[in-house]
Amino acid sequence: MQKQDYYNEFFELGQQKINFSFFELCLPDDDPVYTLKKVMEDLDFSGLLANCSDKGRIGFNPIMMYAVVTYANMRGVRAVDRIVELCERDLAFIWLTKGQKPKRDAFYDFKNKKLTADVLDELNYQFLRRLQKEGLITLKSLFIDGTKIEANANRYTFVWRGTLNYHLAGLLDTIDSLYQKYNVLIDENEYGIKYDIPHAHMFVIEGMDKVRSVIEKNRKRKLSKHKKLANNTVIEIDNCSPLEILKLQDHEKRKTRAYAEDISKYYNMKVEVFEDEQFYICHDGRELRHIRTETKEQNGDTQTFEVYSCADCSGCEHKARCLYKYNAEKDTERNKVMKINEQWEELREKSHANIQSERGILKRQTRSIQTEGHFGDIKENENFRRFNYRSADKVYKEFMLYAIGRNINKYCRFLNEKLKKFEGKTV
Repeated sequence: MQKQDYYNEFFELGQQKINFSFFELCLPDDDPVYTLKKVMEDLDFSGLLANCSDKGRIGFNPIMMYAVVTYANMRGVRAVDRIVELCERDLAFIWLTKGQKPKRDAFYDFKNKKLTADVLDELNYQFLRRLQKEGLITLKSLFIDGTKIEANANRYTFVWRGTLNYHLAGLLDTIDSLYQKYNVLIDENEYGIKYDIPHAHMFVIEGMDKVRSVIEKNRKRKLSKHKKLANNTVIEIDNCSPLEILKLQDHEKRKTRAYAEDISKYYNMKVEVFEDEQFYICHDGRELRHIRTETKEQNGDTQTFEVYSCADCSGCEHKARCLYKYNAEKDTERNKVMKINEQWEELREKSHANIQSERGILKRQTRSIQTEGHFGDIKENENFRRFNYRSADKVYKEFMLYAIGRNINKYCRFLNEKLKKFEGKTV
């Protein structure tokens, strides 16, 4: 049987002590906090300081607050309460704050009022220019990709609101028609006079005016057969020609059998020219001649379409495959009409040629490595799957801070790997 001394040795009474000197406690030489401090020394914070007032009580240094928020994102920490805790316990955060302990109100005030989106863009631009001067990036190519990150919203509001508003139009129309039939029945049989039964009216819901405006928009969209706007809209980039943008979506579509066998599209028809007039020959051997030119205004730009039409499609056995939403009973006299934006199609062909070139193939390989790998690492390894804030401005700032922290981490790893190559070597 063991003696009681074993218990006394382990459960020692009094304050526990760690046997080391405080002056020997230090951060590793390759800690990213040193790289962050090095990067910040060359940044111009005039935009950030302009948002800070010199009246009232002196608050925390805004440059220090930016350093703390950025380093927290480098560590994968985005919650303010967690940052406050690290400022009290983590040695790197204590070194950045010089022992100060900002509370959550100070961080919220800094991120909401002082650290604006324009200030973040300017600081990020300065850092990118530094990387360009050091030869780490070129800024000649822009690779665009997308991923889905969950918004900080109620799941029913985020997912089902559009569907509910769309179908609510038909539901309210049905209820309103039932009330009207009920009132007509009362008037025809004079139930109101005989039994003192009043007319029934549709119930009132708070905020119905806003809902009805959405209903009207959905109703007009349904009647005009307009689809919802897609997420992949055209993006205009300063000093970047559309011919230099690799549109991979169209490139992948061209590989499919459905693209090559779609006889309704102009690119699968023969093109001939007679007396300086261009016309198309369809799958059945009939001619589609130019009949008019149409223009369309969209987002402030004017699009020009050339309209081609077949004079007579009667007796054609390919109507079901050639005409859009063809109905054999209703569309017996319908002829083939197609609109072509020749300027856009010319740009698309040049873009496709760029993709197929040797330089385009190399760019596609680089894009797969640079963009898709980052999104996989962000969501799987760092578990960034949901935003902590609402509103577009706060979400933009949250992700921009995360992107800046991620870039500084990568810059730190590069510097450390570069320095290790010269360890043990003398000049």
